[in-house]
This record gives sequence, C-alpha cells and structure tokens, in this order.
Amino acid sequence: MKNKTTIHDIAKALSIDASTVSRALNNSPRVNQKTKDRILSKANELGYQRNLLASNLRKNKTNTIGVIVPRISRHFFSSVISGIEEAAYDAGYNVIICQSLEQLKRERDIVGTLLANRVAGVLLSVSMETNDYDHLLNMKNNGTPFLFFDRHCDIEGISSVLIDDVQGGFDATEHLILNGCKNIGHFSGPQKLSIYKNRLAGYIKALEKYKIPYRPELVLRSSLMEIDGTEGAKTLLSLPHKIDGLFSANDIAAIGAMKYFKNEGIRIPDEIAIVGFSNEPISEVIDPSLTTIDQPGFQIGQISTKLLLEEINKSSNLKKANKTILKSSLIERDSSRK
Repeated sequence: MKNKTTIHDIAKALSIDASTVSRALNNSPRVNQKTKDRILSKANELGYQRNLLASNLRKNKTNTIGVIVPRISRHFFSSVISGIEEAAYDAGYNVIICQSLEQLKRERDIVGTLLANRVAGVLLSVSMETNDYDHLLNMKNNGTPFLFFDRHCDIEGISSVLIDDVQGGFDATEHLILNGCKNIGHFSGPQKLSIYKNRLAGYIKALEKYKIPYRPELVLRSSLMEIDGTEGAKTLLSLPHKIDGLFSANDIAAIGAMKYFKNEGIRIPDEIAIVGFSNEPISEVIDPSLTTIDQPGFQIGQISTKLLLEEINKSSNLKKANKTILKSSLIERDSSRK
C-alpha cells in the first residue's frame, strides 16, 4: 500500500524546512505568498491531504457536528438533515449523520463514538426506546453542546426545536369531526415521548371541544410501523363502536391501516376517513391520497443548527435553554374528503 504524503515529503522535494511547509499550509502570514504558492502546488502534485484528525486532537475540538436521527429513510428526517447541512456548510462546519433505528443501545453507542471523535456539538432526535438519559447527561457533563429537535427529553439547560404537536393533533381530529366523524380511533406512539403524548392530548382536546366522549379503547399505542397500522386497523374493526374516522400519529401506520381497510372492502373516506401526520411523499401518491399534518422539516434543521452553533461559539458556559415551537399545517387530500 502506498504511504500517504507528509509535510516532510513536500519539504524534501522543495529542499526547505518542514516547519515552513506546515506554516504555509496553515496560511501563516510568516510565509510570503510566492513560497506559499510553490508549496501548495507541490502539495497538490504529490497528493497531500491534511490530517484533520491530528489537527483536531491538538485543538481538542473539530469543525464537525454530529446528527442522530431515528431513521434517515423517513422523509421528515431527511428534510431536517437538508436544513442542517445547508446551515452547517454556510458556517464552515461538516456534518456526520447517524441513525439510532429507534434503539436506545445504538443511540448510546453513537453518542459515545461522536464524543470520542471530539465533535463540536450534537443535534439529536431521540429513539422510541429512550427512557434512560445517562448518555445524554454524560454529554452535558462532558461540556459538549447539544440540542434536541422534534423528539426531546426534559434535561435542564438543553434547548429544543419542536413543532406544536398538541395543535397538530387537535387540527387532525377537528378536521375529521367537521367531516362528520364521531367514532374516531387514534394510533399513538410510546407515551414517554412527548411528541406522542402531545398529539394524543390534541386528539382529546378536539373531542372535548365538540362534546364527543373520549374512549380510551379507541387509542392504540405501538411503534407506528406499517405492520402496526395493519394490526391497529384489525383491532378497531373488532370493537363494538362503528369506527368512522382514524387519526394516526404518523403516515406510515395510517398507510398500513388504509391497505387493510381496502382489502376488507371498506371504502375510504365514505366509511372511514383517515388523517396521518408528517407528510411522507408516499402519502400524496397512495390511492386515495392521504390527508396529513405537514411539519416544516427543512426549517427545523436550519434553526436547530443556528442555535447549536451559537452555543458552540459562546465563550461563556452559562446556558439558557430555549424551546422553539414551530407551527404545523393540515394538508387536506382524498382520504378525508367525504
């Protein structure tokens, strides 16, 4: 295997000191422009690449932000990542993207790896299994700035960028009620995560506003995968209430339910109207197209990154936690138009 070019190779080729090469590559004013140009030209010719890791170890910090999402395949998270990358790139930062796949152990391991690689800060949306915050408290105690987006834990001094999930849940349920639904099922996620607790709270709030009794048996909790939507649809149909509406806390479970209802010959939206949450691209092309709550993913990514960079570049350790709440919007499609 060919050895990597070092500053000593460049120095030998040009018959100058390695310290001069190092200064030139770091754009030091102590080296004149003509010498810098010669050194840069030779560095390119020999295929020299700076060892950022060694440089970062000396500074004990990198120009890299770690991003942890539950699943990159979800459109919402990929749009957040787009916003993060654009804001980070504009500020001269690199981004490392990792996915927990909804597993606490994997999330813990990723946090450890990012800390070992001395990232400047971390942006994090916690997994569905995260009910133990030791790894996050370790990051806080270690002095690494981090910030939650979309899914968060209440840790003192840590900022978060969220959407108004209560309002989103309310808008989805109210929309079904205004379209004539009275027996509305709800697919919810783990209640230790505030986004699912808040979407359920919005559902209950809308029922209360229209004086529809809340029936806990119509609320089904799961990991909100497509198979959970299928199983949930079966359960709802087995209940004595004639279900005429469904609000799912994500689009994926809603689509699982839609496929099952269609196979059972149940007409959507005439017999059961459905609203999802998160506006996955498939929700627009499925038949019938799925009414959903849209989240401003790109904006969440940009705002999260700007707030994290402000924290990274603060000279003081005094941190004031901010909770930034953004609005969601209902996109009406065929699955709820009666």
